[in-house]
Amino acid sequence: MRFGPALALAALLLFVCDRDSPGGDGAARFLDAHAWARGEDWFGGFSALHLSADGGHATLLSDRTMVVEAQVHRDQDGRIIGLTPLSHWRPHASTGKKLTRAIADSEGLAIGPDGTLYISFEGVPRVARYARPGARAQVLNAPSTFRGLEGNRSLESLAIDARGRLYTLPEGGRDAQGRIPVYRRDAGRWQVVFSLPARGRFLPVGADIGPDGRLYVLERAVTLLGFRSRLRRWTLTETGAGAEIGAEETLLTTAVGTHDNLEGLSVWRDGEGALRATMVSDDNFMWFQRTELVEYSLPD
Repeated sequence: MRFGPALALAALLLFVCDRDSPGGDGAARFLDAHAWARGEDWFGGFSALHLSADGGHATLLSDRTMVVEAQVHRDQDGRIIGLTPLSHWRPHASTGKKLTRAIADSEGLAIGPDGTLYISFEGVPRVARYARPGARAQVLNAPSTFRGLEGNRSLESLAIDARGRLYTLPEGGRDAQGRIPVYRRDAGRWQVVFSLPARGRFLPVGADIGPDGRLYVLERAVTLLGFRSRLRRWTLTETGAGAEIGAEETLLTTAVGTHDNLEGLSVWRDGEGALRATMVSDDNFMWFQRTELVEYSLPD
């Protein structure tokens, strides 16, 4: 989601809030937050994140259609102490042309076991496949699949499970019961396999299927004083009709100003076998915001 003037004001107010008291309510335990800053024009606006299984390599996606690969440096306790950019490239359309304006609003990222990249877009709702950096997009849905979703609050999140099936959910779209529909691509077609309960003012902005097979959803609420973040998860059970969710848990709910505008989420296991959630903030290319990578330890 790209911010207008009102939300930019909220972000500015966040800048002057106390940001030195990380943590929040829930079972997740705060580990660290690392601010990352660079001056190159490709840097910033990160809305999605994928970490390698060992947490040492990051793939980030900006909402201006830029994919960045970086090495993640950690200290002996596993905390992030720096990132070294390795490469960056700009995804193009299926025609090979540069993506511009509304069709360039890239928001969600998932990576298959073979390294294939999948990107969800918001302005014109769609999911595209990129076989390799620089390859032309293969759009994985018909124009009617996500018809009716609000342009600036559509496919913000994308995840992939161990069987290579993609999941996406809209930031603002709701079904007739006021729940959040989750689409899954199976056997070449998209369908709503289940819906998530919408609670309070939080909207989904990131998702991942963890190594434990559960669905994790990062949510954001914007207030006049800044951002709040919430992390929820559900178990997934296959059924004859598709899948169903169970055992909803709220792992984290932060106070206003705890972190910046967290949008990207990657769940993985560290060297001790413990679950971690790594999140990245979208600075909206505004000087008073910042890019930060935030990590929490999660219970099994």
